[in-house]
Amino acid sequence: MLDHCFTPFKNSISNFSLPDKFTFPFYYEPHPICILASKELQEYLINQTDLEHNFGLNEHQKGLIIGKMFGVLVVQNQKNEIGYLSAFSGKLSESNHHKKFVPPVYDILEEDGLYRTAEKEITTISNEIDEIENNSNYKNLFQELLVLKAKAKNDIEVEKNRIRERRNKRRAEIKKLKSTLSVDELADFQLKINQEGINTKFYINELAAHWENKIKLVEQRINPLQSKLDFLKNYRKEKSAKTQYEIFLEYKFLNAKKEESSLLDIFKDIIPPAGAGECALPKLLQYAFIHNLKPIAMAEFWWGASPKSEIKKHKQFYPSCIGKCKPILSHMLKGLEVDDDLLIINQGLDKKIKYVYEDEDIIIINKPNELLSVPGKKITDSVYSRILKSHPTLTGPVIVHRLDMSTSGIMIVAKNKESYKLIQQQFINRTIKKRYVAVLDGNITEKKGVIKLPLRVDVNDRPKQLVCFEYGRNAVTYWEVIETNEKYTRLYLYPVTGRTHQLRVHCAHNDGLNTPIKGDDLYGLKKDRLYLHAESITFNHPTTNKEMKFSVKPNF
Repeated sequence: MLDHCFTPFKNSISNFSLPDKFTFPFYYEPHPICILASKELQEYLINQTDLEHNFGLNEHQKGLIIGKMFGVLVVQNQKNEIGYLSAFSGKLSESNHHKKFVPPVYDILEEDGLYRTAEKEITTISNEIDEIENNSNYKNLFQELLVLKAKAKNDIEVEKNRIRERRNKRRAEIKKLKSTLSVDELADFQLKINQEGINTKFYINELAAHWENKIKLVEQRINPLQSKLDFLKNYRKEKSAKTQYEIFLEYKFLNAKKEESSLLDIFKDIIPPAGAGECALPKLLQYAFIHNLKPIAMAEFWWGASPKSEIKKHKQFYPSCIGKCKPILSHMLKGLEVDDDLLIINQGLDKKIKYVYEDEDIIIINKPNELLSVPGKKITDSVYSRILKSHPTLTGPVIVHRLDMSTSGIMIVAKNKESYKLIQQQFINRTIKKRYVAVLDGNITEKKGVIKLPLRVDVNDRPKQLVCFEYGRNAVTYWEVIETNEKYTRLYLYPVTGRTHQLRVHCAHNDGLNTPIKGDDLYGLKKDRLYLHAESITFNHPTTNKEMKFSVKPNF
């Protein structure tokens, strides 16, 4: 088993210096030795005949197209030999076990295991449920019951409305006759009305009882089937929950200290997300710890076609996901010296905010890239905190709109509550005109166009966004090419809406421009900076209502 998974390098690694600390998996640039290991694994994937899986790279290949995340873990064995382990996320070709790749932490596909055994039982229960629901007698009775209940509700409601109308009519009559009837005559008339009210209540009760009896007759015929159906559905639900709980207990993860924790221990008070523990890096580390292999460095890359909702580029390296992997890896990395988390290092600390304009109501600034618009969980330094420091008497929310931390450019700051409300309303009404300049990491052949891709947050990998036509919020971007060459394209971007990462996703997604913004470390390749700049903004001044336009050229 060890020889099967530990892969010596085909190429010489004598010129490589090994890293002092293990890779921080959530934000990293692959170490050269991991790049080499990845290239060797990719060569194997191109030439292998061990498994059949349609990654979407061969248009003539049959089967469902599913791209995959692969991972390599450079390790040192007990003979001090340097090699690497390979893994894939999830399963391949409906199996968790394939030549060259480490096994899963727990194999839910094992034939006589918890999942397969429960799956067979749940399938049997589901078949029984389908048999009842598709039974013609049950379907007819169920439909008859629905019709009866609808008729009863309508009949009673019609009668109540009729009574209501008569009551209102009587009240109008009393009001009209008050001046013409004697006290005794008025009392007799009121008594008559009260008796009518009592009679109508009895009538309504009798009507309800009539329908209730008719409904009961049908319920008596359907109840045996319905009771069995409800029991089976409840039993299936309980069986699924129990099986899921037992499977979570079977996923047991080691760390470098050889301490073990299950998925339930790791996620504590929340239900672990679907697929937790099935990603490449947890598999790799688990195998390394079990077989006393020393982890040295890691890298994960995408292989194949991108999913419809996400942005994944073939052969590109990606960090481990936050939602599923971070809790698990926080446990598994204990006992290893790990690189610093660059995400909590303030990259904008030495960068200055440039003031473009200021009056009694607003400030226009040019935000540098890598400075937050508002304080984050780990970093408090931001446009907001700096503005308050330089203008301690300001009132109101101050920040009317935001730019991504990595985006530079024009921002409006409100100096009082009234200005904030008036400018914010312009954003809500979409009367504010914005223009961004971006450099894309590739050649765009068309001259201009519009992108309409709805967006929502990726709950398993925040802050990334997904394209989602079911739950996403409407997002629209117009674009226009300024200049292009074989390597890059400079263009204008005109966002109609202001969704998180809208411009970055619309540029990078397959159904957008399919070309990420240069330096986009979330949806493309990291460079010296994100080449996205809010160049100009046009709006009406909150006090004078005069149209104002400000523009600042990018420094790229």
